[in-house]
Formats: sequence, structure tokens, C-alpha cells
Amino acid sequence: MTIKALLFDKDGTLFHFKATWEAWAHAVLLRLTDGDHARASEVGRDVGFDMESCSFARDSVVIAGTPAEIVEALKKHFDITTIALETILNDEAATAPQVEAVPLVPYMESLRARGLALGVATNDAERPARQHLTGAGVSDLLDFISGYDSGNGVKPDAAPCLAFAREIDVPAGQVAMVGDSLHDLKAGRAAGMRTIGVLTGLATQDELSPFADVVLRDIGEIPAWLDQQA
Repeated sequence: MTIKALLFDKDGTLFHFKATWEAWAHAVLLRLTDGDHARASEVGRDVGFDMESCSFARDSVVIAGTPAEIVEALKKHFDITTIALETILNDEAATAPQVEAVPLVPYMESLRARGLALGVATNDAERPARQHLTGAGVSDLLDFISGYDSGNGVKPDAAPCLAFAREIDVPAGQVAMVGDSLHDLKAGRAAGMRTIGVLTGLATQDELSPFADVVLRDIGEIPAWLDQQA
């Protein structure tokens, strides 16, 4: 069946995961501990982040969790309201460095020239997601942007994927979900979409393959794959 639309995850897919979120985690922990590196390291260990190597454990809540889930993991360490903590996380996310997996403006323009509808479904909050995409110059090239707080559910549930299909009025079977994590691919499969794994996040090819129609090095390889489907 012809693919008429692509729904992208954001972090680890459009942008390299490590470059963005390792810097974010380091900044958040130092901000929350008022620069107390020892305490930041202790809290980091609890949420799966090593302050010394500036790297995540593979099972860290930060990798696929929503900001709300990360808040729950951090709240026990700080005397701060949920709203205040979420604000800090989102503020730091909005200014975290973004390293594009490929130059995104020409890439998205080339996909639109093929007649494809394009969207982003992320478990990040919508506000920083829009800031990241606007900063990259691609928000106006997207038909749909959904965060965990946009009212469309969160991955690995199929709801965000199905919301995109409804928005663009394309059957789910003619949409491909593109992501770097099992959350992305499981959501796409649950929605009845094709699934494309990319290796710009933390998951390996062996981890993604059981849930993907194809695993590619990065999103830049998608056009050639699409040509093979025609």
C-alpha cells in the first residue's frame, strides 16, 4: 500500500538524542540542586543519569518517559510543587541544544514535494517541542505537532498516531511512524501503521527490528526506502 504520510518522533529521530538530552539532564540536576554536584549525582543515579560521564542508563525514565513521569521520579528528592518542577523541566528543554539528524528544512521540503503529509508526535511537552521545531525552521512544514500534553495521548499507545491520521484524513495503513524507540514503533504498530526505526537514539538495530518494517541509519535514508515501496 502506498505511503501517503510520515509521522516522526522528535528526540532521537529528527534530532540526535544524546546531544540534546544529556545536556538537558545535566543542566536540570544542577539547577534543582543549586549547583551541588554531589547531590545532583545522587539524584541522577536515581533517574538513570550519570553526572560524571554525562550519559543515561538504558532504562532511564528520561529516555521514553513523559515530563510528568520524570517529575514523579524527581519529586521525592525536592520540596517543590509538581507545577514548578514541570516548569523547570520544560524551560530547560526549550533551551537544550538541538543537533539535527539531517538538515531538516531541505529534507522536509523534499518530502512535501513528494506529496507527503508530515507530522510529529513526541512524549515531550508541546511547548518546547514547538520551540525546537520552530528553531529548526520546520514547524510550518508540518501538518500536525502533538506532545504528551496536547490531549492526544502518549506513546506507546496508538492514540497520537491515530490522531494524526484523522487530522490529515489518511488511513492509518498509509502512514509510516518513524522513531528511535520501542515506544514509537509499538505505537505505530498498534495504530496499524508501517513502522520505520532509526538509529539516532539509544536503541540498537536488534532491539528495534522486531517492531519495525525497516531499521535505517537515520531519517535521511527514508526517501530511498520509499522509492523501493512504489
